[in-house]
Amino acid sequence: MDAAVLSCCFRNILEISVPIGSAKSWKTTVTRNRRDQVRLSLMDPSRTRINLRKPIKKLKDPQGINDPPVFAVNESLHKETRPYHDPGDSILIDFDVTVDALHNDSETDNDEEKEQIEENPEWDPEDIETITALFRGRIPQKPGKLVRKRPLPLPLPYKNRPPGLPSSKKWSRTTNSSRKSLSSRVYKDPTFLIGLAKEIRNLDPEKDVSTVLDKCGRFLRKGSLSLTVRELGHMGLPERALQIFCWVQEQPHLSPDDRLLASTVEVLARNHELKLSFKLEKFLSLSSQNVYEAVVRGFIRSGNLKLVYKLVSAAKNGKMILDSGVYAKLILELGKNPDNHVLVLNLLEELAERDDLNLTQQDCTAIMKVCVRLRKFEIVENLFNWFINSGMKPSVVMYTTLIHSRYSNNCYREALALVWEMEGLNCLFDLPAYRVVIKLFVALNDLSRAVRYFSKLKEAGFSPAFDIYMDVIKIYAVNGRIAKCKEVCKEAEVAGFKIEEQTRSLLMQLQE
Repeated sequence: MDAAVLSCCFRNILEISVPIGSAKSWKTTVTRNRRDQVRLSLMDPSRTRINLRKPIKKLKDPQGINDPPVFAVNESLHKETRPYHDPGDSILIDFDVTVDALHNDSETDNDEEKEQIEENPEWDPEDIETITALFRGRIPQKPGKLVRKRPLPLPLPYKNRPPGLPSSKKWSRTTNSSRKSLSSRVYKDPTFLIGLAKEIRNLDPEKDVSTVLDKCGRFLRKGSLSLTVRELGHMGLPERALQIFCWVQEQPHLSPDDRLLASTVEVLARNHELKLSFKLEKFLSLSSQNVYEAVVRGFIRSGNLKLVYKLVSAAKNGKMILDSGVYAKLILELGKNPDNHVLVLNLLEELAERDDLNLTQQDCTAIMKVCVRLRKFEIVENLFNWFINSGMKPSVVMYTTLIHSRYSNNCYREALALVWEMEGLNCLFDLPAYRVVIKLFVALNDLSRAVRYFSKLKEAGFSPAFDIYMDVIKIYAVNGRIAKCKEVCKEAEVAGFKIEEQTRSLLMQLQE
């Protein structure tokens, strides 16, 4: 064997202390048992170490725990050299200890181990479960957070880097607004363009607009001054708008400008400053569609509806398809006069023939109101269905117009279905909506709902109009609620309305 294990047992010999000497390559371990016996183990570390004996467990020693160990040997022990294959490894201890003592010592230790095992023969359930899990391959976890989330790996620099080469500096300069040229930032800025209109308005009548425009002419682009011209039209300065158009004609980088021309002719037509020849066909052939529609819109705003109708008829004969919004504005203005209902019906027929009908919500609602006034209820229903099928969402104004149409056509139940639809969509009622709904409940003689919506009207912050007070008084009178009629009459008088004599006489008769 490459490793030599020497065990000596010493028993309560206190007379002589033992000097333990070992060579530089030897290891010495000393253990003590409960009978004050000391075990001295000398081991030779080797490349092929073999431990033939399992280390003994430390046992609890209630007696003499704090007493330091005492080492003692017989005087008969003396130093001798141990023969070994390596001359440098030697120990100077005389082996005078008999084999019987070693044998008795080993038996004593075995008895102690057996006694220790017999004292604790049972295992804890947790220890048994843990040992069993080792053979199963998985240690059971305690109840609680059973799923453990694995932390994400740290990001790597080469993975965070965006693919491709970095963008060049010239593109970053164009995207940075602070580095844009002054012309790119000014030529379509509404604040700057409206400011030009205000400066032109403040000019003396003798001065020309060139005194203002020459300073910023190099910053402008085609179409920039169309907003300035429209703003001057709202200010009532068509002459200044025409001066701007004449100044642009002298600027090579700004002319020709079709947008500026359309804005100028619309402002002039709105202010009765545009004169047209009787040859509308020639005007139609020379102008673009944008300019032609601008002229029509300008004359609609000025109220020259006969000329507008002639322009629309000329465009139809010349196979120019005008925008649907132009027709809607013309129908709205013509529908205000009952004598023009024939012209309105002709325009409605032209719109119905179109496959690519394009109407905004405001235009559609305006046409519906005109049709209700002309009692064309079928057209109202068709327009509403077309609007729904187009994927657009009706507004409160459109719902109110359709309810008023069905109320005027005595279709009260269908109108009531629209009211429930509005309630289901949580639409916020405005004053016209409350007026129409209260009229509907009065026609249905539904006192409770009429009073409820009258209360909701006041809770919403609206002031009831005179016709609403009259409808509420009427439904109270029909149901014989004289006290409520007087209460509503006093409320109307406090609001500043004067009750008619016919209504007062009716209340007196009911009271009698």
